[in-house]
Order: sequence, then structure tokens, then C-alpha cells
Amino acid sequence: MRADRRVVGRPTEPLDVQTGAPTTVGGLRVLLLFAHPSEQSFNRAIYETAVAALGDAGHDVEHIDLYADGFAAAMSPAERRAYETAEPVLDAQVARHIELIRWCEALVFVYPTWWSSMPAILKGWLERTMVPGVGFTFDERSGKIRASLNNVRRVVGISTYGSSRRQVLLQTDGGRRTLSRALRMSAWRARPRLTWLGLYSMDTSTDADRAAFLDKVRRTLGALR
Repeated sequence: MRADRRVVGRPTEPLDVQTGAPTTVGGLRVLLLFAHPSEQSFNRAIYETAVAALGDAGHDVEHIDLYADGFAAAMSPAERRAYETAEPVLDAQVARHIELIRWCEALVFVYPTWWSSMPAILKGWLERTMVPGVGFTFDERSGKIRASLNNVRRVVGISTYGSSRRQVLLQTDGGRRTLSRALRMSAWRARPRLTWLGLYSMDTSTDADRAAFLDKVRRTLGALR
């Protein structure tokens, strides 16, 4: 990951008229999150394809391999106590990731669906980074939650599933619901569009199925705007 070369919210960048957030002319600022522990997994091939496709399309890409970075999934007791204070971030790695969240215009997630949801490390990443002031704010007068992730205008989810598409729908696909509903609600002022790519029945897929899916990932991310 290359997290410390950024100056977030540079004043020379044009601002979106609705959200006031910096916006890029041409390519998007993309943060890609990858969550799979195996170097030999098909998800690794998806991740590498995604990084290359986004770069070839002219986007400014930052990517984080959560397992390679040794990201801790569990929020510590100290972090939970700090969560309700004016300084909710205690960890330097989390602070660097938040800097990238605030910088990006598109969030891309690559992960396997396990037990009808995302891996614990990715769920923990959301819990530890989308703290008050990042994913949302509290309105002191009304006590209501307000969205604050309004620089994000695209969300892309790419996942593999051992089950068929029908089975996944019956199980409600918890990971997709988290990203398509909860995460996007945190950015509702920017009206982020969702793109979802799923390879279903992964356990019985053929080489041709997997090659076709990688090509779909390449074409879809290459056309991201």
C-alpha cells in the first residue's frame, strides 16, 4: 500500500457543486480493498486484474491488501471507548486508511463470500475506519446520524461465491447488503452508484468460467466513470 504520499483535499482540485468534495477531471481516485489470505487464490487473480484494469483506464489507484498489511480485524477495548469521543482513531494504520477513504471518489472491494458475508478482516476494517467523522456524524441538536462519506460516488463489489446465485439470494448475501445499503447510505449526498460482479458456484466453475469472469472484471473496471 502507498498510503503516505497523499495530501488530502488539495485546494487546487475542483469541487463538486452538491457535496463540496474534491472531484477529479478525467480518471477517478480509486481505493481498492482486497481481503483474501491466500497468494494462490482466484481472488488474488481478480485483485491483480482489477488493479491493472483501473490503472490502464487512467484512474489514480491506491490499493490495500488487508492480510498482507496485517490489519487487525477486532476493535480494541480502547478503540471502543474512544469511539464516542472527539478523537476516535488511536491506530496509525487506521488513520492512514482513513486518509485514503477521504481522498477517494470510488471504493472497490474484492473478497470471497464466506458464511453468507464478507471475511472478518473486511468487516473489521469497516468497523475500525468508518468511525464518527468518517462514515457519519451525529447531529448535536437532533441526535440523528448524518452521512459524511460524501466524496464517494462509486462503489464496486467483486466477490466469489461457493453457492449458486439462487442459493446466495435465499441467504440474503450479507456482504453485498453491507456495501450496497449501509456503506452507500453513509455517502447518500453524493448518490453513489453501485456495480456488483459475482462469480457464483465457484467450487464447480471451469477454467473457461474463471477466464470469462476476469475478462468481465477487466472490461467493467476499464469502463468505470
